Amino acid sequence: MEFAPSAIAKGRALAAGRGVEVAFVEADIRDWQWQPDSFEAVMAVFIQFADPALRDDIFAGSIRTLRPGGMFFLHGYTPAQLALGTGGPPQVENLYTPELLARAFAGNEVLRLHEYEAVLDEGRGHHGRSALIDLIARKPVPDRITP
Repeated sequence: MEFAPSAIAKGRALAAGRGVEVAFVEADIRDWQWQPDSFEAVMAVFIQFADPALRDDIFAGSIRTLRPGGMFFLHGYTPAQLALGTGGPPQVENLYTPELLARAFAGNEVLRLHEYEAVLDEGRGHHGRSALIDLIARKPVPDRITP
């Protein structure tokens, strides 16, 4: 799900070039209906346009829409990004810390929560030395009780 037709076109081209099938939907995340237990994976890359209230809704909806055992992947900026000025929003409250993500995904299995710096070259909006954070979390699988 992506709101920008240009991003969907880029995603389709990348997927086709790699022989990967992806179902793209053009929609605004503010209006998205998070269907319970519907997806194996949710990936959120640089979604830091979201203020804290919308971010909380996105995180909760992402977990809700995952099937048990489904994976959530997040790639974004930390507050250290503000000093680097190489992309991302100028609002510190929109940036991620390990503590914020650990709280938001409590109750899920956090497989990776890593803060680091790297050089990005992904167009005007994400170019140069960057303060990044990655999260990989798995939605729990309920215990199965056998008679």
